[in-house]
Amino acid sequence: MHPETPYEITTLTGHPQPIPRPVMLPEEIFPGVAWVTLPGGVRTLAYTQQPTTQAPRPVAAPPVPTWAKTTALLAPTIGGGVAAAGIGLSYAAPGLIAMSHALWATVALIAAGAIALPILLGACRRGGKAGPAQITQNITATGLFGRASGTINHR
Repeated sequence: MHPETPYEITTLTGHPQPIPRPVMLPEEIFPGVAWVTLPGGVRTLAYTQQPTTQAPRPVAAPPVPTWAKTTALLAPTIGGGVAAAGIGLSYAAPGLIAMSHALWATVALIAAGAIALPILLGACRRGGKAGPAQITQNITATGLFGRASGTINHR
C-alpha cells in the first residue's frame, strides 16, 4: 500500500478466485481517472483521455473565377505590348523629331500666309488707284412717317 493513498490496488493475476474490487464512490475518483481493463484482463485505475472531437475538415477553396484567369493571362500580354511599343518609339524617335520640325515649318507657313494674303489681295483690288472706294448715298423723306427714297453713287 502506498503511504499517500488509503486504497490498495490489486490485480487478478496469480489468484484462482476473483478478488473483490475495492469499493470507491464515483465522486472519490478524480476527473481523468477511471477503472480500465488491461489486455491481460486486469482491472485497474488509470488516467484516461477524454475522446476529442475530430477537427473539422478544411473547406475546399472555391475555384478561381474565369474573369480572374483571363485577367491573369492578359496582364503579361499587355505588358509585352507596352514594352514593344516603347522599343518601337525609341527606334522611331529620329523620324518623329524630323516630323515635328516639318510640322512646325508648316505652321509657320500657314501663319505667314494668313498675314500676307490680306495684304496681297488689298493691293490687287485697288488696281493702282489710291485710296478706298467712295460711296455716296442721298436719302429724302417727307414727314415723320413718310416714305423714304434715295440714290447710291459709286465713285
